[in-house]
Amino acid sequence: MSASDDIFILGINMTKFGKHFDKDVVDLGAEAAMAALADGGVTMDDMGILAAGNLMGSGGIGQQLQKQIGQTGIPVFNVSNACATGATALRTAIMAVKAGECDMGLAVGVEKLAGAGLLGSSDASTSDKHEWERSGRFGAVAPVDGRIGSATMPALFAQIGTEYGHKYGGADFELFAKISEKNHSHSTLNPLAAYSKAMSLEQIMGDMMIAYPNTRPMCSANCDGAAAAVVVSGEKLRTLSLEQQRRAVKVSASVLTSDPYQEACQVLPDVNTLTRNAAQQAYEASGVGPADLDLVELHDCFATAELVHYDNLMLCEEGGAVDFFESGAPWRDGATPVNVSGGLQSKGHPISATGIANIWEVCHHLRGEAGDRQIEGAKVGLAHVIGLGSACGVHVLEKSALGTAA
Repeated sequence: MSASDDIFILGINMTKFGKHFDKDVVDLGAEAAMAALADGGVTMDDMGILAAGNLMGSGGIGQQLQKQIGQTGIPVFNVSNACATGATALRTAIMAVKAGECDMGLAVGVEKLAGAGLLGSSDASTSDKHEWERSGRFGAVAPVDGRIGSATMPALFAQIGTEYGHKYGGADFELFAKISEKNHSHSTLNPLAAYSKAMSLEQIMGDMMIAYPNTRPMCSANCDGAAAAVVVSGEKLRTLSLEQQRRAVKVSASVLTSDPYQEACQVLPDVNTLTRNAAQQAYEASGVGPADLDLVELHDCFATAELVHYDNLMLCEEGGAVDFFESGAPWRDGATPVNVSGGLQSKGHPISATGIANIWEVCHHLRGEAGDRQIEGAKVGLAHVIGLGSACGVHVLEKSALGTAA
């Protein structure tokens, strides 16, 4: 085998996101993996690498999956990279195929989060003490939620969104609620979403406040789910059937970034710089620009996050995210549809599955297989995910030009 410049997604699948009390992470991961293999018309025996992501478990998810889907002696990479875990697993498989170590690989992301509660919170709220007591090195930097600030995800992204509004103007409570209204509306066409229910602006704004300006419907839904993808080299794909070639989706760019060094305040995580860097690298690698995108699945862990990522992904001019949204562009019938799946706020956010699930959505539109929510004529799409810590994955995907001749 030799190094390959062209990489394709041959098969991809995701489970329904939601509450799966009768299934564990291995059940869910195996379901997605076997479905992705079947979707690509291949088997585990064809795979040269398995990259598996699971953030909240005890480790070794890849080997556990092997015992269910086929233990063939191939290298297994167990991946943990915050909310970018699934995208990192996929990139791991892509790099192995791109390097020529194998011609096919499988990536899986799976999580059990239903009933997990508020992620990232400390135990301060359950303490009987009236004063927080510092203890040891960790105590010097530990979260002190509800006392002098917050390290919970809703609060952090609430601050990130309001910071954007303070800097550029126009981003108020109602604007963020309208973003959520869009995504809940989109979810009604997605049968695999955790919640497929439209919500009015009044319902969203009047719901329980989690961290201003994010009410409960404006926050991503903790749930269970898995997603998996099979990647293949261009050389190998050309030996497969015309139907496999036709349905394959080209990975024009696969980028993963972390925080660069910068002179900056360390109070708020900077989700902007590493996302913008990832987007720039992806556009340069693919030769695709923001104006070429037919749809985008971005990491709307909160309504406030979606707004700032319009800007970070350069879907609008710098500082122009509010105008971009108010133009109607990110609705499914707009110029640049964003989160047609319903986004994390409706589709759900089983952390390690999200990165691949976002790619699944884009692939289905590029294949013309998205059903009632299909973006007609979609040829190019972008999938984005970010995990605090920090990691950002951006993939640019294009409709295959192979297998079009009968």
